[in-house]
Amino acid sequence: QVQLVESGGGWVQPGESLTLSCAASGIRFSSVVMGWYRQTPGNQRELVAAITGGGRTNYADSVKDRFTIFRDNAKNAKNTVYLQTKMLKPEDTAIYYCNLADFYCTGYGCHDFGSWGQGTQVTVSS
Repeated sequence: QVQLVESGGGWVQPGESLTLSCAASGIRFSSVVMGWYRQTPGNQRELVAAITGGGRTNYADSVKDRFTIFRDNAKNAKNTVYLQTKMLKPEDTAIYYCNLADFYCTGYGCHDFGSWGQGTQVTVSS
């Protein structure tokens, strides 16, 4: 059974940074595409970044050049995928989730893999 636990969110001022973490279990972590998604109330979930098992990355235009996704596939690692966020803007405020991802589909309307965790709240405000 897939389990995903996100952490690292918080409240920051515009222009600041946060690094989010997601611990995954119940999947063959090193061989799957993982992604970070975000969602605001009343809106669809947006896939903002995806990474293959080999480290190729893809980003939504809304976060390109500001967010970096990376993962730790090491044998003894805790199967963790990260999202480093920089130059945060108020419009980045959302609950951020990780999950499996379709590498070629960033933005809205991507496949829903289910088994969502609780997410981690990021609030950007002065």
